[in-house]
Formats: sequence, structure tokens, C-alpha cells
Amino acid sequence: MALAPRQTRFLIVFAVLLIAFYALITIGWVDTHAVLPFTGALARVSGAALNLIGERVHVSGTVIAGAKFAVDIRGGCNGLEAVVFVCAAMLAFHAPMRKRFIGAAAAAVILEALNIIRIDSLYLLGVYHRSIFETFHLAVWQTLMFGAAVLLFLIWTSKVTPRDAPASL
Repeated sequence: MALAPRQTRFLIVFAVLLIAFYALITIGWVDTHAVLPFTGALARVSGAALNLIGERVHVSGTVIAGAKFAVDIRGGCNGLEAVVFVCAAMLAFHAPMRKRFIGAAAAAVILEALNIIRIDSLYLLGVYHRSIFETFHLAVWQTLMFGAAVLLFLIWTSKVTPRDAPASL
């Protein structure tokens, strides 16, 4: 069974955008001037949330540290991979360009809000349940972040695809 032209176009554009976006965030200049400041801001927001719930932490750059534990938010932990994935998918999808950009921006905000919860929960696991920290860091939360990206894409496509569009196999 061959793919329909629209499906083929989506897969090609998605792959090209995904590679381009990943390549972009790994360029040294972009990392230094955009990714690292973004990650530092993410650390400050996450640290502020932890302080709001009574954890006494301080933030220095991308490190959130308390008396018993510290986390350093590095590439791969700042949520950008999931954001890049869902943005590439939404921008490649056949929909009005305005809806693509709005969907990608909304998904990015939602994923980064989820990432703040992720960072704070990992910090708390490190303080109170260190034995399961690595499992949650490497397996549980990575899966949840990409699962959330896929779910956001599926919800968005169900909203932008016309109800009377013919199903194509």
C-alpha cells in the first residue's frame, strides 16, 4: 500500500524540519546565545516554584541546589527536544499556516510548563527518594515528555482537520 501524496509530503517535510531544528539548537552560537539563557530561565522558574512549596533552593546558572541535592539542567533536560519534535510535526502538517504557528507555540508553552513540573519533581525525588531518581530521570519523564508531545500533536490535528474531510488510506 503506497502512501498518499499528502502523507508522503508530511513525512518528508517533518523529517527535514526535525533535522533542521535539531541541527539549529546544537550550533555553538545558538546554544550559547539562546539555548543556555533559555535553560537558565527555566532553572530560575523551577527554583522559584520549589521555593514556593517550601524547599530552600538557590539557582546559579542552570543549577538548582538545596542543602541535600542539586540538579543541573543540561541539553536534553530543558524540554527542547520534545518542543522541536512537536513543532516540526505541526509545521509539516497540512493545515492553514496561522493554525500551524499557533499550535506549535501553544504546544511549546504546554511542554515547557510540563518540563517545569518534571524538573521540580526530579529535584524532590533526589531529595526524598534518591534511589528512584535515575529511573524517573532517564525513563519515566523522558517517555512522558515525548508522549505529551505526541498527544498534543494528535489533539491539535483533530482540531485543525475538517470534520468532513474524506478519510484516505
